[in-house]
Amino acid sequence: MPPAAPPSRLRLALVLGALAMFGPFSIDTVFPAFAAMAKDLGSTPLAIQQTISSYLVGYGLMSLFHGAISDALGRRPVILAGILVFTLASVGCALSPDLPTLLAFRFLQGLSAGVGLIVGRAVIRDAVDGEDAQRLMSQVSMIFSIAPALAPIVGGWILGVGDWHAIFWFLAGFGALIGLMVRFALPETHPPEKRLPLHAGLLVANYAAMLRHRRFLWLVTVTTLNFAALFLYISSAPVFVLQHLGMGERDFGWFFVPVIGGMLAGAFATGRAAGRFRPRQMVLAGFGVGLAGLCLNLAYAGLAPAFAYPWAVLPLVLVSFGIALVFPQLMLQMLDLYPAQRGSASSMQAFLSLMFQAGVAGLLSPLLSASPARLALAALALGGAALLLWAWGDAVLLRRAAPAG
Repeated sequence: MPPAAPPSRLRLALVLGALAMFGPFSIDTVFPAFAAMAKDLGSTPLAIQQTISSYLVGYGLMSLFHGAISDALGRRPVILAGILVFTLASVGCALSPDLPTLLAFRFLQGLSAGVGLIVGRAVIRDAVDGEDAQRLMSQVSMIFSIAPALAPIVGGWILGVGDWHAIFWFLAGFGALIGLMVRFALPETHPPEKRLPLHAGLLVANYAAMLRHRRFLWLVTVTTLNFAALFLYISSAPVFVLQHLGMGERDFGWFFVPVIGGMLAGAFATGRAAGRFRPRQMVLAGFGVGLAGLCLNLAYAGLAPAFAYPWAVLPLVLVSFGIALVFPQLMLQMLDLYPAQRGSASSMQAFLSLMFQAGVAGLLSPLLSASPARLALAALALGGAALLLWAWGDAVLLRRAAPAG
């Protein structure tokens, strides 16, 4: 039997981009319904915000296993199983009669939703190398970037014709649709001869080695802190949009569209720059643009006599643009540290990052979201820490880089 033809980059980009949308749609589609959910479930908006943390904790915990399982069993079966669980969990959320039940099914959603993004990164490195990998990563990022802008708008529309339960029925249908796309359009990119045995002891040993690998931890920490500067605003969107900007439940797009548009533009610029500029130059440019946005953001939040649209949002466009320049470069460097364990490396990165972002959503956001100035100061601290850490690693670790062990 002749070998299967390699998948086209366009088809991979479309399928993997759709898979990566699970996370943003699971979080952002629900934002407009926070007030309605709190009223219907006899809770408070602050308590409802824990649906984000519950989801992220599940996402982070299971992210340790998605990639490792796909290293052993192949990419497609793991992705399809994750989609099935996500779809059933969304049905459970739609039928939840109280907040504890909803939190439990949100946790189950999180356990399964990461499969598309985490295993999808491994698929990219399975299928293409070098500049092609950078271009494909940027194309997937561009498609992925549409989701956070579109999701709250869709949630607002659904809330206009139904109740908050309908949003989770939509997510169930979304999961089923993506499952069909994977079933018929995504080939297996990790053949049996390259698969690794799935042994708990070996998995623990591999993860322990990653946690001892200074360059791996450096890359993970830099990307996590850098994205956290923006995620603080994403997780605070219900307060930021409804209270600080004085908008309504159907107006989340005014926040998300420009912010995610910046990320989309950054992903496009990354793809165009592949092969023309060195990764280090792209990282420096990304940090420069992002830090400028964070400084402008703090200046406006602290000095402006009135908090108004669009000035309150425009600096965040620069932040998201900068993040989109930095992330693909550092992510590819991280995956290349473990060419035989890309799934596991992607899993560990996702776990560490998501645990931190769960803290941002569950602890920092409730503490800071009432004050635009405190939000802006915390975001600058996170972004500045990412830049300083990257500069230290670039000057120290890369000169003494050891092979992955």
